[in-house]
Amino acid sequence: MCSLVMENKNNQSAGYQSVEFNQSAGLNRSVEPNQPQRLASLDIGTVTTRLLLADVYGNECKELKRCVAITNLGVGVDKTHVLQDDAIERVVQQIAEYVSVVNSYKTEEFPEIPIRAVATSAARDAQNSSVLVERLQALGVELAIIEGTREAALSFRGAAVGHEGEHLLVADIGGGSTELVFGVGGQDPKMSHSFNIGCRRMTERFLAGDPPSVQECNQLRAFVRDHMQTYFDKAQAQGCMIDRIIAVAGTPTSVVAIDKHMEVYDSAKVHNTVIPRETLERIFENLRQMPLEQRKGVVGLEPARASVIVAGLAILLEVLTLANCSSFTVSESDILQGVLLTEQDFLPQGS
Repeated sequence: MCSLVMENKNNQSAGYQSVEFNQSAGLNRSVEPNQPQRLASLDIGTVTTRLLLADVYGNECKELKRCVAITNLGVGVDKTHVLQDDAIERVVQQIAEYVSVVNSYKTEEFPEIPIRAVATSAARDAQNSSVLVERLQALGVELAIIEGTREAALSFRGAAVGHEGEHLLVADIGGGSTELVFGVGGQDPKMSHSFNIGCRRMTERFLAGDPPSVQECNQLRAFVRDHMQTYFDKAQAQGCMIDRIIAVAGTPTSVVAIDKHMEVYDSAKVHNTVIPRETLERIFENLRQMPLEQRKGVVGLEPARASVIVAGLAILLEVLTLANCSSFTVSESDILQGVLLTEQDFLPQGS
């Protein structure tokens, strides 16, 4: 359980913007149930590039194919504000593979499969994102580089599926940013903010040691706490309640995989798992004390994620602290589902 009874530190340094959503935002409109569509969504993040292919019936997605690859688009972006050439190439090659996967699911009933592609924090921050957009256009994929508030709303839409009527805090910890969204499942978000705090960005900024030192981790956590405190104070003042924290993306799913010693990742065993804070703290402390090469060998942790997992866990711990919650629920439903469930003309389409 959670309670937004928190110490008010009157911290004004965060510079947050709370965003009110209403019905005009179009986030609750969807395809008519009697008009199934086969759709694909692509999420190009700071660390991963992901695909979801599904048949969409109203407010439901029947998953056909899910793929994830660690492409590290955001390497160095926090410092340089430029996407590296090799990072762009990794993403382009991965998207080309995903387009082939999507095309393999075309049938007489579904001769065309619209692709909705979004890019988030790294692409938002980079001065040369147009290069990535142009490279993907050559593949027939129109890329939308979305603002943090829209990213938050789409993540909430996907994560809230199955939790209608609950007071939720959805935490989407990405590589370059973290989105925190308050709302009731099945409704538009009440309050949302995207923080420039992500596992890749925080690793590059704070965790130079191998393994990271206690001081480095404490500095990282203090930074997160200081920048998020005012947002939680505002949520409390607006009467936001939390029945459940839902955490999405690679950090929380890795916690489940590590805790269950998954040699082969099983999304069905990950989705909707409730993780006590004590488990999160134990895994954080264990991984924090390991050098990178040892972390790469941890069962349940993708080797390519080992370099950023400590920062991701630190961010998640601070979210639980600020929300005064003793557990979180891991969801495999996130922005990918949110994109597909949102109105059909919301994002550019490619085939």
